[in-house]
Amino acid sequence: QVQLVESGGGLVQPGGSLRLSCAASISIFRMYAMGWFRQAPGKQREVVAVITSGNIANYADSVKGRFTISREYAKNTVYLQINSLKPEDTAVYSCHTYPPTTSYWGQGTQVTVSS
Repeated sequence: QVQLVESGGGLVQPGGSLRLSCAASISIFRMYAMGWFRQAPGKQREVVAVITSGNIANYADSVKGRFTISREYAKNTVYLQINSLKPEDTAVYSCHTYPPTTSYWGQGTQVTVSS
């Protein structure tokens, strides 16, 4: 059974930082690349960062230089460090395998950037 539990979101001012965490079930975490996705109100879900099983990271152009994805195998957890937050980063952030291997998604974590 797939488990994805995201945490770490919140309300921050522009320029602030957050560290998101995603605890994943062992079966998917160790086998697949993992990605962080976000969905803003009225918009489609988009992938913002991906990390392979070999720890190679790739980022969407809109977040390059500000977001850092990492994974910790001992905790089956993938992280997203978000710096220099902008209002347009406001969204629900979710993690999943990349590409997603099931239709199940966790609850996500809300990131709101506002002054």
